[in-house]
Amino acid sequence: MKLLFNYLIFPGFLFSACIGLFAGWVDRKVTARIQWRVGPPWHQNFTDIIKLLGKETIFPEGARLTFLFSPYLGLLSASLVATILGMVTQSSWVSFTGDLIVILYLLVIPAIAIIIGASSSGNPLASVGVSREMKLVLAYELPFILSIITVIIKCGGVIRLESILNHQANFGSHLFSWSGALAFLVAILCMQAKLGFVPFDASEAEQEIMAGVFIEYSGLPLAIFKLTKAVLLYIMPLFLIILFWAKDLSPLALIGKYIAILVIIILIKNTNPRLRIDQALRFFWGPVTMVALVAVTLAIFGL
Repeated sequence: MKLLFNYLIFPGFLFSACIGLFAGWVDRKVTARIQWRVGPPWHQNFTDIIKLLGKETIFPEGARLTFLFSPYLGLLSASLVATILGMVTQSSWVSFTGDLIVILYLLVIPAIAIIIGASSSGNPLASVGVSREMKLVLAYELPFILSIITVIIKCGGVIRLESILNHQANFGSHLFSWSGALAFLVAILCMQAKLGFVPFDASEAEQEIMAGVFIEYSGLPLAIFKLTKAVLLYIMPLFLIILFWAKDLSPLALIGKYIAILVIIILIKNTNPRLRIDQALRFFWGPVTMVALVAVTLAIFGL
């Protein structure tokens, strides 16, 4: 019963979705103020989800069952990551061997769910979005994994979050070393792509392909996808805090660090144009991967 509560309520689905939706409102509000607009009220994202839940779900002609099931796959995996990370930050004893690898696998599933669902819709614009999403995943996963490998090397080869937290508690946050700082920079850029934010939102690109991968979604499935993105907006910064900035995880410190990373996300989003998919590929496979390799090399030498 307690495990079910942890997964569904706190620190799992409901808590992470609420934090993510509120963080999404902060993003929209700041973006609006930058553009000299008022912006939405604080409850706008919650209202949008409630409205979508009451809308009719339109099933495209020729679409397969995976069209409806894939949104739930992404939300389940994101909620599971939120549960694991939330429980680890509360008490590291709930950590288990290899949980870092499990989280890395689970963080890929939301993108795979988008690819499967959009591919099932039969819409040509969705197919363009799917092609871009697949290429983007192949682009950012390599440097993201290299940044995680940097953390693993610095912690003596452990792949358990508890050990990573203990190492930072004893020796300081990884962020304040040369290799850790470079790996953190790489992870931030990859996080922006995982969240589907500008400049790495080519798979949606409303001005080009009219929401791309989400063009055929409506009603409940679209609400599920939006909730998944909200949960990711909560868990991705939290994951980076645990890996790179975990010297102090008291509630106030954790909130401050989350806000700091959220500010970085908003700054990147509002100061860069959308990259073409070929530009994104060259960016991640070129300079970002090179920086990640430098971070790994420095970590091997203890820097």
